Amino acid sequence: MKIGIICYPTFGGSGVVATELGKALAQKGHKIHFITYDQPNRLDYFSENIFYHKVEIRSYPLFKYPSYELSLASKIVHVVKYEKLDILHVHYAIPHASAAFMARQILASQGIYIPFVTTLHGTDITLVGKDESYEPVVTFSINESDAVTSVSESLKKETYEYFNVSKPIEVIPNFIDLTRFKKQKKDHFKRAICPNGEMLLVHTSNFRKVKRIEDVIMIFDKVRREIPAKLLCVGDGPERQRAETTCQELKLTECVRFLGEIGEIEEILSVSDLFLMPSEKESFGLAALEAMACEVPVISTNTGGLPELNIHGETGFMSEVGDVEDMFRNALYILKEDNLPRFKEKALLRAKEFTLDKILPKYEAVYQKTLLESQIKC
Repeated sequence: MKIGIICYPTFGGSGVVATELGKALAQKGHKIHFITYDQPNRLDYFSENIFYHKVEIRSYPLFKYPSYELSLASKIVHVVKYEKLDILHVHYAIPHASAAFMARQILASQGIYIPFVTTLHGTDITLVGKDESYEPVVTFSINESDAVTSVSESLKKETYEYFNVSKPIEVIPNFIDLTRFKKQKKDHFKRAICPNGEMLLVHTSNFRKVKRIEDVIMIFDKVRREIPAKLLCVGDGPERQRAETTCQELKLTECVRFLGEIGEIEEILSVSDLFLMPSEKESFGLAALEAMACEVPVISTNTGGLPELNIHGETGFMSEVGDVEDMFRNALYILKEDNLPRFKEKALLRAKEFTLDKILPKYEAVYQKTLLESQIKC
């Protein structure tokens, strides 16, 4: 099968899932064509079944803002025609689904029908999509998709609640590659960060407001007043500078390190003891799943799709959004010497429920069903 994958090429959840899915499909023999404005960050090796098509974004004096959607739609048309793709899989509703619809209409006028599957990841629905300037396009694009999936039951429910969507939505959760995300022996790395045997807490995100980075800092500040601890913050984004300033004000600069964006995040997770995710909203919590796969328990909020992943009292604990005190108490409980091994074991067992071999066939089934239905339409 020749599959076109349209996604954001970033470290964000939707881009990571799309890239890892494409890589897994390529290993099974499918021809995967990534169509985006830059090479995806997780596309880190050569494969005879993986192709990358760069979307060129041109600026003209007449256009105040460059139109990525138009450039993307044109590129999709070109790739479908000349690579003879069978199906498109777009990740994130806008502008990817709307661009796929436009491309499908253009190709239909030339006697070519290309079906497309839209996967909803979170903020395309919960944040961007609710903006009244985008809502009609989001609703239309979802309803015009040949098939729609979402990464959690929570996101599916929210989509139906806030949009006039008539299309059936199939829930296919995010997945983890346990050959990559697993506990590694990095004792020397751990000793370099925590030379005195401190507990190591970690947070990874794109540092947007919804991730509540200030809460991460406050939780850690309370923990380190009780036990020796260090904190690693991985990622980058608009809230990073404010988080660094907060650490300076609290005199935490000696025990908190901001590492920026790191491709080999599993090496960091392998030496960590506890993962902090106090987000205001998470459609699934892929970063938490990656931590669990590396035997790291999770302190999270109970919002969005997190209750579908983090089992309260087993793989970690959940608290109300903003309840720093409760998250601090739960963190201390997990980090007790008698408790930590049990939570680490449960975290790994939970991660094994989301392995590629369990999730990949679900996407392949969606493709096959969509292709069959499209042949009937034609």
